[in-house]
Amino acid sequence: MRLARGQRLESFAVLVAAGLVGALALRRPELALLASPFALLLALGLARPGAPRPQVALELATERTVEGELLAAELRVRTASALERLELALRLPPDVAAVEGSALVAVRLAAGEDRALPLTLRCTRWGVHELGPVRVRAWGRTRLLAGEVTLPATALVKAHPRTETLRRIVPARETQLFAGSEVARAKAEGIEYADLRAYVPGDRVRSISWRASARRGELVVAERHPERNTDVVLFVDGFADVRGDGRSTLEDAVRATAALADRYLARRDRVGLVGFGGVLRWLQPGTGELQRLRLVETVLETGVEPTYTWRDVNVIPGRVLPPSALVVAVSPLVDERFVRALADLRARRFDVVAIEVDPTRAVHPGTDATSRLAYRLWLLEREALRLRLARLGIAVGRFGDEASLESALEGVRTYRRRARLARA
Repeated sequence: MRLARGQRLESFAVLVAAGLVGALALRRPELALLASPFALLLALGLARPGAPRPQVALELATERTVEGELLAAELRVRTASALERLELALRLPPDVAAVEGSALVAVRLAAGEDRALPLTLRCTRWGVHELGPVRVRAWGRTRLLAGEVTLPATALVKAHPRTETLRRIVPARETQLFAGSEVARAKAEGIEYADLRAYVPGDRVRSISWRASARRGELVVAERHPERNTDVVLFVDGFADVRGDGRSTLEDAVRATAALADRYLARRDRVGLVGFGGVLRWLQPGTGELQRLRLVETVLETGVEPTYTWRDVNVIPGRVLPPSALVVAVSPLVDERFVRALADLRARRFDVVAIEVDPTRAVHPGTDATSRLAYRLWLLEREALRLRLARLGIAVGRFGDEASLESALEGVRTYRRRARLARA
């Protein structure tokens, strides 16, 4: 332990030095006698005992939490020798706050005592947060000298983003072969009624529609649509982050991506992820609770890495974008590289939809006439971009302060219904 002087020790040193200097300068030995009690206290304070080595550990109730929820933790302290005063200072990152208890605490410990100091934390933002280390200061009996050390008592907590509950989502146009919740256009064993046809040898008896057979006077079989799963790839923009007025398009995109992943996985769909930006991140489509954790933890690593390199979808491994997959892009649509990637995916006959994280609230129009005119031109350019994507067959739903994610998905579904009717 590194020794540190206290304020009392420095005061006693000043008094002793003043007394000795005064005795020598004025030739008055009584001044030296007057300073002798302070010199004795100074000697006792400087007498260094065996430096105590307390053991400190930081324990969390769980390594995963949701932003805004409470997280129980405790500091466990153990010491072999008695300590009159032990001060602990736990370093917390800016996005983690102590709700109950304190990150700065002082205790008195007996020899061999093991004490748990409870602490309740709250993560105010999603992400991976490192708690610790702990700075320890142990005072001696005279409170004149203290030993300080920084102990590597750290813990990682992964705060998942708080997501919006979605009742309906955008269904894929093509289904896969495994069971799921989406009604396929093919005819096979299922629940949804499709059509009637004449009975042929080999049909199951339970598929016969006895009411229709009685009307027609011959055996009739009811055909049905099976319920199958789909492949969904969440395409997250990592090129740009528009910040302003306390909000960030990247943070909104991460929350929207987590909500979409939860909802699609609940339907037993296979869900994958591509973080397309300065750093390329991907996760192959999969199902189940383990896949949900992988998706969320991959999303937590999403960030904006500045790059001027042109990127296209050729850098994405083919196994990450299976054929007939629904690609759900989540982006503020401010970087041309990401927009070109969407057009490229649509040209390769992928089913592409876009959730636009509206950046207009984070951009101020300005006060002078030139700034306001530039702002209006920028809004017109964004409207032209949406029309350009719509002509390519990419439905765009706006998500932001004025529109929830649910309403953005409803706009995408409405466009896709009208687009199919228009082609017919």
